[in-house]
Amino acid sequence: MSENIKKLAVLTSGGDSPGMNAAIRAVVRTCAYHNIECVGVYRGYEGLIEGDFEPLTARSVKGIINKGGTFLKSARSKTFRTKEGREKAYQNLKKENIEGLVVIGGDGSFTGALVFNTEFNFPVMGIPGTIDNDIYGTTHTLGFDTALNTVVDAIDKIRDTASSHNRLFFVEVMGRDVGHIALNAGIAGGAEEILIPEEDLGLDRLVESLNRSKTTGKTSSIVIVAEGDKIGKNIFELKDYVDQNMEGYDVRVSVLGHMQRGGAPSCFDRVLASRMGVKAVESILEGETNYMVGLMHGKMQLTPLEKAIKGKTKINLELLRVSDIMST
Repeated sequence: MSENIKKLAVLTSGGDSPGMNAAIRAVVRTCAYHNIECVGVYRGYEGLIEGDFEPLTARSVKGIINKGGTFLKSARSKTFRTKEGREKAYQNLKKENIEGLVVIGGDGSFTGALVFNTEFNFPVMGIPGTIDNDIYGTTHTLGFDTALNTVVDAIDKIRDTASSHNRLFFVEVMGRDVGHIALNAGIAGGAEEILIPEEDLGLDRLVESLNRSKTTGKTSSIVIVAEGDKIGKNIFELKDYVDQNMEGYDVRVSVLGHMQRGGAPSCFDRVLASRMGVKAVESILEGETNYMVGLMHGKMQLTPLEKAIKGKTKINLELLRVSDIMST
């Protein structure tokens, strides 16, 4: 380990996700373990520009591993997108003798970190915190597992009502660009159909599939829709189309929204956050910069930030096939 770095900072940026607090805790306690000072930056890059810093010790982060959200708060900063804003952030870090930065967030946050490093040669390390699981270089992002459990719990409750009233429910889940939440939660929740951005089912095929399910004796159905699905302009247009082209179903819509981001992180996310926090700090101390910490093949590994930002995650084709078989 390097003996040159004496002080690191950590911030959370972009949308919150369960496990961010556990990751902050891991960063702070790893710093304490290596006798490094740690500073928390409030409100992401905006706090970096305004100098909203607070020293954190191992005791500062007690009792937060089970808390959702981020106690450091999160925000999107328009000012950090300007050279002047980033210059101010850099001067604030230098004034506090901070020598490295751990950024917990998604691809937008990593883009800011990459530009910041390019301009000022300031050591940065990323931890992927987003429920969408849409970051290249890790099989799981922080919060993905917890979000899945939240969605499945909601589906189970909706199914009780659907079966009681012979209803067809369209349930919208997060996933603007990818369908990882929809696909996994749909299989676990026993959905009849799963609509994701990566696969264009088509309106006619959707109705055909629902009609086929009905002829086999199903009196209620649940269709999981990722918010980025391209079949209709929105989930309510899907409802209207099915209303007009199918008989015998009382069609309803449930949009789960931001409840998917909240709640106590699962055991998996708490352990993942702890591993990522340790790896992020120790990687900086070893002289690494411009990387993201990720989980691949059960082990922690580093992926260049640029590759993490530009790379595309792929939908699991085996799960697609499982979904088709299970909806029979």
